[in-house]
Amino acid sequence: MTQPFDYEPSASRAGVTGEPHIDTSPLERLAEIAARTAEETGKFANVDAIMRIPVTMQVVLGSATIPVANLMKLGRGAVVPLDHRVGEPVDVVVNGRIVARGEVVVVEEDNSRFGVSLTEIVGPLGQGEV
Repeated sequence: MTQPFDYEPSASRAGVTGEPHIDTSPLERLAEIAARTAEETGKFANVDAIMRIPVTMQVVLGSATIPVANLMKLGRGAVVPLDHRVGEPVDVVVNGRIVARGEVVVVEEDNSRFGVSLTEIVGPLGQGEV
């Protein structure tokens, strides 16, 4: 199950506890919610230790299945068509699980790098495993 993700920071937007949101990124807001939830439920003694755990994040542009014989014929300049089409959202995968989808963008500060603009967050039901 997916949930549309609309990131427009605004001081008038209420946070989880009714406090106004300040200009924060979606990941910072998620970290704040996790910290508040942990503090309120008392399930985690030290949320900071959990927040420092490194995870592997990947952005999947697409995939392809080809026979080994065709793979061996590939050389410089060969084009392998992927299953995603231009304009379709890319998958954001953390530790092997799809957590979000987004659009590929050029990073403003450095035009030689790409980034991902998140457009939707995948729900917690375990759907979308890679």
